[in-house]
Amino acid sequence: MSTAPTILLAAQCRAGRALVEWPAERLAQACSVELQTIKQFEARFRRPDPEVLGRIRAVLVEAGVVFIDENGGGAGARLKLSRMQLRALSRWEGEGGALKEEDI
Repeated sequence: MSTAPTILLAAQCRAGRALVEWPAERLAQACSVELQTIKQFEARFRRPDPEVLGRIRAVLVEAGVVFIDENGGGAGARLKLSRMQLRALSRWEGEGGALKEEDI
């Protein structure tokens, strides 16, 4: 019997948020969900519906988180870029955005 892949685990959400140094309030606002939904999910009290989980995951991925699916070693999360690179990108975005290939 095959099961559908997990879209996002509570631990991955907590880890992803910690990696990008976002409070729960910022994540809730960025993915347009109630703060209570994020808190209950991360506490493993209530699992949001798949559409909400997809939005949470997409926002964290856009923020620089890479989610690692269960592969025998456990599911996890890591940064796509180093913290220094993420800070530089944030600074560039505040100054008009990062250069795109067509800008060069």
